[in-house]
Amino acid sequence: MRFSLAVGIFAASCLHQAAATIPDKIYGVNLGSWLVLEPWMLPAEWAAMGGESCGTCSDCIGSEFAFAQAYPKTVDKLFDKHWSTWFTQDDVNQLRAAGINTVRIPLGYWIVEALVDRKTEFYPRGGIKHLQRGLQMLKDAGIQAILDHHAPPGVQTPNQSFTGHCTSDVEFYTEYNYHRALVWTAVMTALSHLDPSFGSVFAIEAVNEPIMDANQTPGYGDFQKNFVQVIRAVELILGIPVPGLSLDVQVHTSNFTSALTATVSASKIFDSEVKSALAEAVPILVELGFELAVSSIFNFNMASAPLHNSRQPLVTNFMDINWQFNNPANPADAQIGPQGYDNHLYYSFGGVADANPDAYLTSICNLQRVQNDAALGNSPLWFGEWGLPTQFDATDDFLFKWADAQKLAYSKGKGWIFWNFKVEISEQAGDLARQWSYLEGVKRGYLTVDPSKVHDPNVCAPYVNASSS
Repeated sequence: MRFSLAVGIFAASCLHQAAATIPDKIYGVNLGSWLVLEPWMLPAEWAAMGGESCGTCSDCIGSEFAFAQAYPKTVDKLFDKHWSTWFTQDDVNQLRAAGINTVRIPLGYWIVEALVDRKTEFYPRGGIKHLQRGLQMLKDAGIQAILDHHAPPGVQTPNQSFTGHCTSDVEFYTEYNYHRALVWTAVMTALSHLDPSFGSVFAIEAVNEPIMDANQTPGYGDFQKNFVQVIRAVELILGIPVPGLSLDVQVHTSNFTSALTATVSASKIFDSEVKSALAEAVPILVELGFELAVSSIFNFNMASAPLHNSRQPLVTNFMDINWQFNNPANPADAQIGPQGYDNHLYYSFGGVADANPDAYLTSICNLQRVQNDAALGNSPLWFGEWGLPTQFDATDDFLFKWADAQKLAYSKGKGWIFWNFKVEISEQAGDLARQWSYLEGVKRGYLTVDPSKVHDPNVCAPYVNASSS
């Protein structure tokens, strides 16, 4: 739907400082296994905590859900230690020295603890304060952030530790869990604009890696539209101009939760599902306002509020249309205001190219994903997950080429975000870091110290327009 541009009563005409913005070109890393732990990335620490490793993660203590269920009395303390040590100021310093300008932060819905049904769902508590701490460090370093709803309620894909709960019972694509995801979105949007520590957040991603078969994701297109409208409603109430959308009511209070309640009651432009999610976010935000000491939740017009830092609308972010097949909904149809698209590409899982160096390079050097997405309105596109892993034993010489070729291909779009910033270096992990850790890749020389550079800008010359299987 379309609306004329308007500005709320607390318009940002007096705002004066620069705020979070999407970089001209994204050179980023994921902060994986921090606030959504994936045991394969830190096997020694996971075992020391009391976790288990097995062929199918649902068969053992192989996820946060299973861990919290097995150790209800100690889970919070153990995860507090993990959150405190996996991502630190030293990591931020190394990322800044490596020229990284963006991080993508995988989050579970349980970071908003009020959304968890403690009778049937089991997760550690206390992560929100660590998110606040980490974002403050990133902001101080000038590194921009994407909040990625990596593990939404109900599980979006089966038998994956990155969903927080290894299970074949996929329940995200239901009214109940779509609704909880929208409440989560309202809370994260408000914090992104009102908590000074969240000042480097420029985007929120709706859901990480939904099931690829669109026939198995009913209602996902409607969720995309509601996701965008929830974010824009929060922003308009705060007086942040949103191209293509305006409030049909005036805001007469600078208490955000009161303004949210009044708008939900009086506005006619948002449907009942969006308004219900906004209303349910109110008591959660009141609680977080005290827990996180975010006074601007109660007075967003105060002089020290981040709203006075030239806040721009957040970039709404989705996996691109070509992530799915079988006539998927086009996320471009949900767009109101700035929007970006995410694609993930791993050759190591098969199905992309034959398992040999020439096939890999021929494939990546002729990649058409940026152009194909743009033709369907999915632009700008960035590659939010990629790495150096291969299906074959890669030589050092190949990894130099493989890093260069991927960076060149992904930089034809908005940029790239490597998975992961680091992995555990231990006897149990073996040489995992060689191809999965950005910082280790820089140390070994496969990845250039300046992320905008490559070792060989002509690495693709022998492979461009060559045939590949």
